[in-house]
Amino acid sequence: MKKILYTITCGLLFGMSSCQDIFLDLDPLDTRTDAVYFKKASDFKEYATSFYGQLLGWNSRYGSIYTHMDGATDLSTYFAYSGDLAHGIIQVPTNDERWDKCYENIRVVNILLEKAKGYPGSQAEIRESLSEAYFFRAYTYFYLLKMFGGVPIVKDVLDVDSPELTGPRNSRYEVVDLILSDLDQAIAGLPKEQNIPATEKGRISYYGAKSFKARVLLYEATWRKYNGTSTDFEGSAGPARDQVNEFLDEAIALCDDVIMNGKYTIWNYNGNSSMEKMSSRYLFCLEDADSNPAGLTKASNNEFIIYSVFDKTAKPGGINLNQTIPKMDVSRKFIDMFVCTDGLPITKSPHRFMGYANPGDEFQNRDYRLKSYIETPATSIVLNNGTSGYHTVKFQAVNRVNLEESANYPVLRLAEVYLNYAEALYERNGNITDEQLGKSINILRNRAGVKGLDNDFVTDNGLDMLTEIRRERTVELYMEGHRFDDLKRWGIAEKELNASRCGMVVGNAEYPTVFVGSDGKSTSQYNRSAYVWGEEKVETPVGAVNSVVIDSKSNFNFSKTHYLWPLPQQQRNMNPNLVQNPGYAK
Repeated sequence: MKKILYTITCGLLFGMSSCQDIFLDLDPLDTRTDAVYFKKASDFKEYATSFYGQLLGWNSRYGSIYTHMDGATDLSTYFAYSGDLAHGIIQVPTNDERWDKCYENIRVVNILLEKAKGYPGSQAEIRESLSEAYFFRAYTYFYLLKMFGGVPIVKDVLDVDSPELTGPRNSRYEVVDLILSDLDQAIAGLPKEQNIPATEKGRISYYGAKSFKARVLLYEATWRKYNGTSTDFEGSAGPARDQVNEFLDEAIALCDDVIMNGKYTIWNYNGNSSMEKMSSRYLFCLEDADSNPAGLTKASNNEFIIYSVFDKTAKPGGINLNQTIPKMDVSRKFIDMFVCTDGLPITKSPHRFMGYANPGDEFQNRDYRLKSYIETPATSIVLNNGTSGYHTVKFQAVNRVNLEESANYPVLRLAEVYLNYAEALYERNGNITDEQLGKSINILRNRAGVKGLDNDFVTDNGLDMLTEIRRERTVELYMEGHRFDDLKRWGIAEKELNASRCGMVVGNAEYPTVFVGSDGKSTSQYNRSAYVWGEEKVETPVGAVNSVVIDSKSNFNFSKTHYLWPLPQQQRNMNPNLVQNPGYAK
C-alpha cells in the first residue's frame, strides 16, 4: 500500500502545477490518501490533469525541447543540442531518461485505468478521464516506438515481482496495435473542441485524438512501405504485417473528417497590413496583444489542435527562447527548398529567383515562410565564427524578456493534418486530385503567398508531385520535430544526412558574392579562417558556386542502424530478456 500511495502522490504532483492554473482551481493535495481518493468523478478529472505535463513543450520531460527540433538534421545545425545523432556515432548509453520518463508516464496513466475498475459510480461519469488516459498512453508508446521500435508493453501497475519486469520486448507491430486500440478508446469518450470550456482549453479533444491517430497511421504505413523489417530486432514477432493500404485509407478518412468537421482554421492574418504577410512568424510566438503587430491574442488561434499551454504569469516557458533560437544555424539547402511566388522551385524559376550575389537576394520573391522562419540577412552581414549566415527566428518571442517567453507549444496543428492528408492520398493512390489539393496543401500555400499546386502545373513544369508534397511538409513544419522522423520513415535518412551542412554562398571567380557595408561600399566581411572545413562547391540555379561548410561530410556516418536508438544498458542488465536493436553491441 505504501508503494501505491507514493506513486499516486507522485502522479498527482507530476505535471499538476503545470496545469492547475490553466484548467482547474485545485484543492490542496497534502491531505489526500489512497483510501479517500478516486471516489468521485472530480478525483479522476483532477488526476487526469496531471497527464498534460507529458506533452512535449518548452519544459519537456524528454530532455531539452531543442533536441526535438531540427538541429540534428539536414535543415539546420546546433552543435549544443545535435549530439551524435546526425553524425551516426550513437553509442549504447548506460541510461536514457527518455526511456525512464516514458515508463514513468505509462505507470501514472495505468494507475487511473486500474482505479477506474473500482469506481463506485457509473463509468459514464469518468469516461472523459479514462479517454484522456488512453490517449496519453498511446502518445507515450508512440514516442517510444519512434525512438526504439518494439518495446515492452505494460498495461498494468507493476509491483517488484511483476513478471513483466523480466519479460521480452514486444514487436513494433504489437506496440502499434496497442497505440491504435488506445486511440480508439480515447476517441470514443472525448469531447469535441467546441464543447470544451474556455477555462479548460488545451485538454485533448475528439478531433485531437483523431488527428493524432492519423499521424500514427501515416507514420507506420510509410515506415513499413519503405523500411519493411530492416530495423526489427532479432526475434521480433514475424514479418511486417501487410497493413500499409489499410492504414493509409484510415489516415485519409480521419484527416478528411478533421478538415471537414473539426471546425479548426488556419491562422492567416496576412491581409492585415500591420502583419506584413508574416502570419507564419507571429503564430509561433502568439501570447498577449503585444506579441504581434495586429494585437491578436491566443484566443484568435484555432489552428493548434493539440498543444501545451503556457502563460507568462501562471506558467512561463522558462527556457530562454530568445537567446537560444537564433543559434539554430540554418543550412543553405533548406533556404533553397522554399519555392518562389510563382509556386516553382528556384531551379525552375530563373526570372523570380534573384541569386546570392548580395546578402538577402535569395529572400526576394519567395514563399513568405522564408522570412517568417529565417532572419533576412542584412546587407552588413558578417560571416564569422563558423556560422552559416542564416539564423532561425521561428518561435522567437516578441516583447518578452528572457525566460518569460510563453507561447503555447504546438504538438499537432491543422497544417499538419492538411499535409498528412495529401501525403497519405498520394502514397495510397499514386495521385491526388486538384480538389484534394485545394482543401489541404493549397490552403497553406495561399498563406505563404505562392501559387497553388495542381496536376497540370506539376506536369507542365516537369515537377514530381510526391517531391512537392514532401517539400511542403518540410518547409511548413520546420523546427516542430518532424524532419528526422520523416527522413527515417521515407527510408532516405542516410542519403540526406551524410552530406555536408553548408551555409551561405560565398561565390568564386565566376560568381562573386558581394557583402555590402553600412556605407554602401563593398567590404570584405567574410572571415575564411573561421571555417575549419573551408568551402564546398555546390550546384545552385546560378551554377556551381562555393558555400561555407559548417559541418563536413567527412564527419557523418549515418546508416540504417541509427533509425532506432539503442536500448540503455542498465535496462538490459536488469532484464537480460531485452534484445538490443540491430547494429549495436549486444
